[in-house]
Amino acid sequence: MGGTTAFAALHKDVTVDVDGREVEVQAFGRTVGDVLAAAEIEVGERDLVAPDLDAPVGRTSQVVVRHGREIDVEVDGEERSVWTTALTVGEAVDGLGLRDGVRLSASRSAEVGRDVLRVSTQKTVHLVVDGQVIDGVSSGATVRDALRDIGLVLEEGDRVSVPLDAAAVDGLVVLVTRAASSGETVTETVPFAEKEVEDATLVTGTRKVQTAGRAGVRTTTYALDVVGGVVVGRTPVASMVTVPPVDQVIRVGTAPLPDPAEVSVEPGTAQAIGKELAAARGWGDDQFACLLKLWNKESGWRVDADNPSSSAYGIPQALPGSKMASAGADWRTNPATQITWGLGYIAGRYGNPCGAWAHSQAKNWY
Repeated sequence: MGGTTAFAALHKDVTVDVDGREVEVQAFGRTVGDVLAAAEIEVGERDLVAPDLDAPVGRTSQVVVRHGREIDVEVDGEERSVWTTALTVGEAVDGLGLRDGVRLSASRSAEVGRDVLRVSTQKTVHLVVDGQVIDGVSSGATVRDALRDIGLVLEEGDRVSVPLDAAAVDGLVVLVTRAASSGETVTETVPFAEKEVEDATLVTGTRKVQTAGRAGVRTTTYALDVVGGVVVGRTPVASMVTVPPVDQVIRVGTAPLPDPAEVSVEPGTAQAIGKELAAARGWGDDQFACLLKLWNKESGWRVDADNPSSSAYGIPQALPGSKMASAGADWRTNPATQITWGLGYIAGRYGNPCGAWAHSQAKNWY
């Protein structure tokens, strides 16, 4: 009877939780170690057993066994190997003694696997945004993550003093320079074009400005990219000619000149007087050749030439003839007086006799 009682006392029904999997064990023994040995459950010095191996076991008991394993952990970019008996990522991290607020590469409820467990601890980050200091807390692994946690949104063109993919560390200072946009309007000169127009009223080689050219104005609006008060980029957004340029028009003479070699005058004649007075104005034989043809056509160089249809009179065919009184009271009969007045009229209106001759050829009057 006593032997039966002793046998019954040593027989145990024990539930063993081995790494989260329960095993029902029927064994003989007094301690937890006896039960595990009977169930062929091996444990080592890095394993966790609760209760301890030397603890007594009742007839119905529960034993927990957690086998230790070596895992790779990276904390804020620094990698190391640690031993743990944790079943989940959360238990493993809690065993590292890190403060709350860490960010993990896997869910806390996930089983501990072979992949490196990356842990980013909570850090204080100091932002200086356009001179304003912002202190924030983040468990982000990179500067980009930290800025996002603190709520700083970077706009296109903003500049950051630290690479966004750099590791975030406690006490990090990040300078952020905001980009700004503004406008600028610039005016530029638009040069005028020059056009030539043939003019049969001007002798060959003569150029006269008919319409003076005037430069125009182009107005261009630029969008400026400003960083830290310095313009770093200019983009044209609109450009238009606000004042159109005015073309310069030049009349180019095409009328042929008389041949000075054909000029021949008799001394003492009105033509001889005309040649002498023209020379006094600095006009040579080329100009006198034009004058000779002009007044040959108008009056035949006759002092008393009178046009009954227009009242033009004299060698230059002044209209009316009385205009020549400004050159002398004897304007009716004196060829020198008439020629003096006529040369003054030509100089004032056409510049020289060839100019007057070309106009006469084109218009049939001068």
